Amino acid sequence: MVDVTALGARVASSAVTPLVRRLFVRDGPGAGLVDRPVRISALVSFRGEKRTVTPKDVEKIAGELVRRALSAAGPGEEPVDAAEAAAVKDALARTLARLGEITVEDYEAVGLGPERFARELSAGVPLAPYGLGEGGTLLYERLLRTASLHILNFLTQRSTYVARRQTDQTQQLARLVRAVDVLLERLPSQSAEDAGFEERYADHIAARYGSLTIYGLDAGTREWPLDTAYLSLEATRPRAGRDGRRGPEYGAVAAEQVLAGHDQVFLRGVAGSGKTTLVQWLAVTAASRVYDHGLSHLIGRVPFVLPMRRIVRPGAELPFPGDFLRAVGCPVAGEQPPGWVERVLRARRGVLLVDGIDEIAGDRRAAARRWLRELVRAFPGNLWLVTSRPSAVPEEWLAAEGFGELVLAPMGREGVATFVRRWHRAAEVDPSVGESLLTSVRATSELNGLATNPLMCGMLCALHRDRRGFLPQDRRSLYEAALTMLLERRDRERELHGFDGVRLPYATQVQLLQKLAWWLIRNSRAEMDRDEALAIVGRALPALSLDGAGEEEVYRALLLRSGLLREPAEDRVDFLHRTFQDYLGARLAVQEMDFDLLVNHADTDEWEDVILLALAHARPREAEHMLRRLTEPATPRGTLLAAAGLRYAAEVAPETRRRVEEGLAAHVPPATFEATQEVARAGGDLVLGLLPGPDDIDDGTAALVVETAAGVGSEAALQFLTRFRDHPGSNVQLFLAASWNRFDREQYARDILAHLPRQHTVDVHTVDDLRTLRALGGWEKILVHGAYRVEDLVELIVRERLTHLLLEAPHPVEGLTWLSAFPRLETVSVFSEPDEAWARQIPPGVRLQYLAHSSSVDHQG
Repeated sequence: MVDVTALGARVASSAVTPLVRRLFVRDGPGAGLVDRPVRISALVSFRGEKRTVTPKDVEKIAGELVRRALSAAGPGEEPVDAAEAAAVKDALARTLARLGEITVEDYEAVGLGPERFARELSAGVPLAPYGLGEGGTLLYERLLRTASLHILNFLTQRSTYVARRQTDQTQQLARLVRAVDVLLERLPSQSAEDAGFEERYADHIAARYGSLTIYGLDAGTREWPLDTAYLSLEATRPRAGRDGRRGPEYGAVAAEQVLAGHDQVFLRGVAGSGKTTLVQWLAVTAASRVYDHGLSHLIGRVPFVLPMRRIVRPGAELPFPGDFLRAVGCPVAGEQPPGWVERVLRARRGVLLVDGIDEIAGDRRAAARRWLRELVRAFPGNLWLVTSRPSAVPEEWLAAEGFGELVLAPMGREGVATFVRRWHRAAEVDPSVGESLLTSVRATSELNGLATNPLMCGMLCALHRDRRGFLPQDRRSLYEAALTMLLERRDRERELHGFDGVRLPYATQVQLLQKLAWWLIRNSRAEMDRDEALAIVGRALPALSLDGAGEEEVYRALLLRSGLLREPAEDRVDFLHRTFQDYLGARLAVQEMDFDLLVNHADTDEWEDVILLALAHARPREAEHMLRRLTEPATPRGTLLAAAGLRYAAEVAPETRRRVEEGLAAHVPPATFEATQEVARAGGDLVLGLLPGPDDIDDGTAALVVETAAGVGSEAALQFLTRFRDHPGSNVQLFLAASWNRFDREQYARDILAHLPRQHTVDVHTVDDLRTLRALGGWEKILVHGAYRVEDLVELIVRERLTHLLLEAPHPVEGLTWLSAFPRLETVSVFSEPDEAWARQIPPGVRLQYLAHSSSVDHQG
């Protein structure tokens, strides 16, 4: 790994490369086709029989490097005067001349890397005789590292042996050369004050966001390094909107790459899906001065992490750029030079990471959107990532501001396995324990349904370890076990270091946490002021037996020992994760008999888990009351929520159960295809557990069920659809074939398409889609959307399989004679007006069908 800024002598590769090449002999044809290493001293151009450059020319090369570095410096940046620049030139020339003296071979040098190779060259060049000061020494070192990088990159290009045997190093060197050029282009000339503060701020970002909490580990090891903890997830485009139109055609992309193809991204993800972890990773990566990751769009950028729950304060305006650091409680905020943030944003170098639109009250979201709009327009060209839970704001909420929407996908099978293994490795647990957990998760549908995001996987890992292989099978039991683990376990490290606060019994901690959670839920808040938390604790103290402990002492004990609360900023309090907040709030809602308040929020997505968990806690009569209220009136949303709640309620009277099931029957399965999308939107993943399986339903109903699940468009929906892939119904197969563009293409092809008959039409949008179908052995009927290249179709479509081809885009200039490459082709359909010239190009036996204006005109070839 190389610090690119250490190479930043502000000399681009276009200037350095020709100078470096002059140091080496010009090879004839085939000279690089060697099968062994070559000593570098045998390659230089200023020694030996092949000498074409004099030692004086080496001095000129060194002088040119110094001149270019100094000419690229901005006002006030020039580190040396003319006399010292001449001394730097002399020292650099002597060091470059060492290329003809060292015994290092090209293969070995590339393995050393730029920094170590630079040290190898300078080892025989004492700097004392040159009288370099601090600025001159720094310039010399940076120019030598820059030259070393380009020398090594040149060696990989001239020798096939080195490139073949040092593949990783060759690729790394090429990336570093590109990274330096990007950095020099993106990084403007800066004052020393700005550059110094930017370095201190980058160190703060690395320290502040460079670790994550790992659930269930003892206090001494709960911080998990981000580079170990980060698991690359995928983001996909959103499913079709309510009007049936699709958003921009994003394929599945690695989450850390979401800003590579679009400057402004609105990323949705369910609770615990890894949104905040991604924000941390992007911040640390952008602030890092090491660029071996190959993410050129982050090079030279400055990250600003803006958690909405911290910067949105009651009665206060959202911060202007100059107040970003103060608003998030950054400890170096007081050191920032006046106007620094604005200068960064005007230079289009910012990475603005706005986390948690869903974590602010609904009545503040319109102001947040206006704030985002004004910032984007005032400072164009920066990178923006805004995150939210899926249903917090409407679809295309930021589309008018130029934001593309993506959805953070749930962890797949391999992602879960990777997470579990890393967790156990970080926890220093026998790997066999992790493998045992993976076996349990894969074999148990309830656990498999829970293990969909990092939060839940972490809890499962901790519970499985602490309970020696036993895992609860439902959500309430899982959360209860997690609470017991977090609140009741013995903190051996804390006891070793001493704890001088009040010790809170388990039941007392739960009671206090419930009060904080329910207050946040009722007030649509994601966090509260510390004073508000103290007041809630203070009001509860008279009813608790805590031997006269004060509210401050009790609050501090709760904060330090529960593992569920945190102070994200000074005088602010929130729950470590909203999953715990919803569970604890539901417990207290039941205790305080706030059933009508719960039901009155049935149409609010944020209350869905609270209502279901309240049903799990409620006594039979209380649960029946909630279930009746949810079905009066019989809306799709209320009915689906009540039906899902039947599985949570411990006991339900037959009459109430029948009422809920009758209401469900009116909506599930949907009676018409128009109703499928309404039910999918109203229920989301909730509806999947209520839909019937493929057995004992007729073909028409099965087709409606498939269309409903496809409309949900989630990972869970894909798993549900796998149950129908062997269904014989023609319409079922038709809808399954037509639905793969709603899911991850490769996974859907593997899990669904590979099991279907090939005669149903599938849609193709990209070359990758064609490759995926080819990997399945081809397809008979293909509809190609958008522009295409004839060579892609001819090369990637399995020729012996294709019988029907539909082309949405206009005809290519090559005409249609290329269709003769497909010997079994029967029909080609084009969405355009009839054209006799095209018809004459159709191969014999192939029917040309025009589909313009919903009409159909046939021509037989």
